[in-house]
Amino acid sequence: MAEAGTAETHGAHAHDAHHEQGFWSKYIFSTDHKMIAMQYMFTGIVMALIGGYMSYAFRMQLAFPGQSVPGYGLVSQGEYNALVTNHGTIMIFWVAMPMLIAAFGNYLIPLMIGADDMVFPRINRLSYQIFLVSALVLIGSLFVPGGGFGGAWTAYPPLSSSAEYSLTPLGSTLWLVAVALEFVAFLLGGINFITTLMNARAPGMKMYDIPMVLWMIVVASVLFMASVGPLIAGAVMLFMDQVVGTGYFDPGRGGDPILWQHLFWFFGHPEVYVVFLPAIGIVAEIICTFSRKKLFNYKLILYTVFATAIISFFVWAHHQFVAGIDPRMANVFTITTLIISIPIAEMIFLYIATLYGGSIRLTTPMLWALAFIAEFMIGGITGIFLGASGSDIYFHDTYFVLAHFHYTFFPIAIIGFLAGITYWFPKMFGRMMNETLGKIHFWGTIAAFNSIFIPLFILGTAGQHRRIYNYQNFPDLADMQGLRVFATTALLVMLAFQAVFLFNFFYSMFKGKPAGKNPWKANTLEWTTTSPPPHGNWAELPNCYRGPYEYSVPGREEDYWPQDVPPDTAPAE
Repeated sequence: MAEAGTAETHGAHAHDAHHEQGFWSKYIFSTDHKMIAMQYMFTGIVMALIGGYMSYAFRMQLAFPGQSVPGYGLVSQGEYNALVTNHGTIMIFWVAMPMLIAAFGNYLIPLMIGADDMVFPRINRLSYQIFLVSALVLIGSLFVPGGGFGGAWTAYPPLSSSAEYSLTPLGSTLWLVAVALEFVAFLLGGINFITTLMNARAPGMKMYDIPMVLWMIVVASVLFMASVGPLIAGAVMLFMDQVVGTGYFDPGRGGDPILWQHLFWFFGHPEVYVVFLPAIGIVAEIICTFSRKKLFNYKLILYTVFATAIISFFVWAHHQFVAGIDPRMANVFTITTLIISIPIAEMIFLYIATLYGGSIRLTTPMLWALAFIAEFMIGGITGIFLGASGSDIYFHDTYFVLAHFHYTFFPIAIIGFLAGITYWFPKMFGRMMNETLGKIHFWGTIAAFNSIFIPLFILGTAGQHRRIYNYQNFPDLADMQGLRVFATTALLVMLAFQAVFLFNFFYSMFKGKPAGKNPWKANTLEWTTTSPPPHGNWAELPNCYRGPYEYSVPGREEDYWPQDVPPDTAPAE
């Protein structure tokens, strides 16, 4: 029955409904999933540049306190807080989520399941429009009287609930409104992703024939929907505290600031996996293609994803070991934190098993995929110290936490995106990126990234606390200024190498070598249509005959076997 339903839905997207589009309908108010994906992607890139500029400004203040920052000026205490807060907010909510979930989800889901579009194209357009408004509200919050919100991206009360403490009465409220709008956009997008994958698959595509990256994106969407409710409720209460003067988080009026921490982290920790899963799904596609190997134990990886999503709801309070929670509950959350590392480690080992014995090609996408595994493992290992309540008491809110966090989120938000964009760039734009420039960008970024954050582990272990404007006020920490200068210099180098990527990206978009349909000789359905795909994706929608990772099949002359090629048929060149 499920197969029949899929086939019926698949055929319901009549191709004769597609017609020539004008400029406004094609680029501005498009309902085409590919154009919406591009809108999300380019908005995410712009926000990443803004977030990177913020990191440049506050790192320069840390390395050279009290000096004018070139291209910014003097960084005041309030501006420092706003820069740190909005850098974190932007990179998580306006870079990682739109680029990994919305951009790749919108682009890949219809193409990889053989559909002509999302099942709700107008809702899809609305989701981006709301997201764009949220980005504009956030940017606007930086320029209102009092400046941008400076109470950290976690928005803990009382800094976030009272202008008396944050000193940003309008900025903090606009920040909250922007986050709420962004959540609405992704709730709408998640509905589309889930419904499309379940109902619009190509005839013959069974559940275990779905590419792993699509499973990861859809599970991430479900996880987001299941976890965001308490935070939305908390955001409403926080908005009331800010605007109306209620006291939900004010202990002086019977409220509890710790309540916000529970509501925030009940969403916040699943949120890590909301962006982690699409990134590691991208890695799965790449390592199979460039090792010419079948994904090792597809079903076990899929079950591991489900287990990770479920367990992620039971670890949130490891962020609150020093917040006064019952020590007996701290022990429980220490155990659950160690437990969730098991499926993640298992997934990484299954990926390594996929690579073992493969015919590996170190293309630029493959380098990014391998770097993701290596860098994320450093983040996972250092997280064990923070997941244990005893050691976390010492490390909490130090630069050790900051370095750990960046060793998880930089691989997810930046390396995951760069792996995906260098892999699917030929399909998106019909041209190849320059491999030499791609590898220069890769090595410059990876070397600089590690040079930034390894010193911060040392500073954190030495007791350097986060969110301090000028460490020269602390004699015990002032003599470690050399490490801060080194880390900031490495940041400047890493930011400079992003110019190489941007040049390669935009130059290749117009002047790159023509790619053809399937330059990587991959199996999944998106590589069976022209590059870039037309409106409607295919002249005739494809059928699916096998799983997505049939590489190096014994007895077959070609080392790949596309999903749309009927049995005993040679693949088209």
